Amino acid sequence: MSSFRETDPVGVVDQPRFLNGAVEVATTLSARELLDRLLAVERELGRTRSEEARWGPRTIDLDLLLYGDERVREPGLVVPHPRLAERGFALDPLAELDPALEIPGTGSVRALLAGLQ
Repeated sequence: MSSFRETDPVGVVDQPRFLNGAVEVATTLSARELLDRLLAVERELGRTRSEEARWGPRTIDLDLLLYGDERVREPGLVVPHPRLAERGFALDPLAELDPALEIPGTGSVRALLAGLQ
């Protein structure tokens, strides 16, 4: 698990800062099953996606950023996360977990972060 960091919001900027981090897990679940579990945790913690403005304040936001070196494209599920390469707030914790991490089809976390700075 990475450390947590506070980051400025993206999109809707008139809102509180966000708390971001990343965790690596080993699982026998498929990518779809893992996403379904993440969304269930969000609901248990009070998140109601249908009532929130996109990129607005939220109780919790759990994203499936990567699934090993697999690429997944299904309705409602794209892995690697489609905007991962643009999001320093997600890349930075991933780099803390594994500085040599490669994003399938995109490049290294280290190079992506350097390109954002």
